[in-house]
Amino acid sequence: MKPQMDADERRVTAPGPLVRDDLAYILPMAVFLVFIFIGGQWPALYPAAYVARTIIVAIMLIALRRSFTPIKWDYWWLGVIVGVVGVFQWVLMQLWLQEHIEHFRPDPASPPFDPFAAIASPQMAWAFAMFRWIAGAVIVVPVMEELFWRDFLWRQVLAPSNFKLAAVGERSLPALLVVSIAFSTVHGNWWPTAIVWALMIGGLLMATHSLGACIVAHAVTNLLLGSYVLVTKDWGFW
Repeated sequence: MKPQMDADERRVTAPGPLVRDDLAYILPMAVFLVFIFIGGQWPALYPAAYVARTIIVAIMLIALRRSFTPIKWDYWWLGVIVGVVGVFQWVLMQLWLQEHIEHFRPDPASPPFDPFAAIASPQMAWAFAMFRWIAGAVIVVPVMEELFWRDFLWRQVLAPSNFKLAAVGERSLPALLVVSIAFSTVHGNWWPTAIVWALMIGGLLMATHSLGACIVAHAVTNLLLGSYVLVTKDWGFW
């Protein structure tokens, strides 16, 4: 007769993380940037590259979730306010720079992607625009970027040997400046606008210690920015 299993034998062990904690934050961002490069180098592949990067990064974030520090959603309402302020800052500052400083004016030789000009079917163009606006800019990008910039990199600056030794939102001027400048490097010629926006989000993080509030702020800015683009057809802001 088979002996009865004890409690330890019956216990189901929870699966561990798939990769090292730091790689869990780095890999989604790396994949995201690779697809940005593909879409930039081969414009004909831009829609497919955008859809692929959004879906793949979303799957990665779900698969790697055990490695992420639990997100607190305190002060989400303050994130909404900062997000609204952020879209005015982003649009008005960039328009001012483009009008007054030649260096920041769009390059006529490299026009931004206009889905309604590049995609023959109006229905497919709208489908892509909605996917980019909601699935990409409002859902996936804010989660992925805030996890990388203001969870991982911020704490990495504070505790280089093990970023998890630093608290989320721990107040630090060096972390605020390093993360804001690093954030601006992936925004090309928009770097001054990106630095100011990142400083606002970094200030929100230090004031609230809430990564969730930063995600909400990022999502609200992107939601309203997408609305601005679709109304004005100023595709450069996408």
